[in-house]
Amino acid sequence: MSIEDLLLKKKSVILDEWFDRILKNYPLEASKFFKKEIDRFRNPVAYQITHGIEGIYDALAGCKDLEEIQPFLDEIIRIRAVQEYAPSEAVSFFILLKGLVREELKKEGAKGSWPDDMVHFESKLDRLTLMSFDVYMKCREKLFELKVNDVKNRVSGLLRMSGLAVELEETNFKDSEGKNDEVRGTSK
Repeated sequence: MSIEDLLLKKKSVILDEWFDRILKNYPLEASKFFKKEIDRFRNPVAYQITHGIEGIYDALAGCKDLEEIQPFLDEIIRIRAVQEYAPSEAVSFFILLKGLVREELKKEGAKGSWPDDMVHFESKLDRLTLMSFDVYMKCREKLFELKVNDVKNRVSGLLRMSGLAVELEETNFKDSEGKNDEVRGTSK
C-alpha cells in the first residue's frame, strides 16, 4: 500500500482532523461557528477552507501535478492574508497535514515502501508550503496597494472639499531626455 492509497483509504478521517486542527488557530467562538456552519453563503470562510483542503488533499492523493493545486491554495491563503495571519501561521496548515499522515502511518503499521513514499510526500508538502508563502505575499501586497489607494483617494477628496486641491495642467518640467514638458498647476 502506497501513501496515496492510505490517503484515499483514510480521506474522511484525515480531512476532518485536518480541518479541526486548522480551526484551533482561530478564536474559540469563531472555531465553534466554523465547525457548525459550513454553508457556502452563511459561512464562506469555513466553506473556502474545507473546499480548499479537500482539493489539495485529492490532488496529493491522486499524484497530480502541484500546479493543479494552485486554485485551492489561493482559496485558503487569500482568507488568511485578509485575516492578517503572520506568514508562518498562514502556511502552517501543511505542517498539520504532515503530522496527521504520520499518525495514520503509525496506526497502519508503516512497512514496505512507506519510508521512501513519505519522504516524497513530505517534499511535496514542503514545495506547497513555499508556493503558499508566495501566494500569501502577493495577496498581502495587493491588500497594501488597495489600502494606499484608499488613503490617497480620501486625502484627495478632503483636499478638493477644502479647496486646497491643485490640478496639474501645465508646468515646465524636464523629462529624462532633458526636454521641457509643460504642466501648469492651478488651484480650485
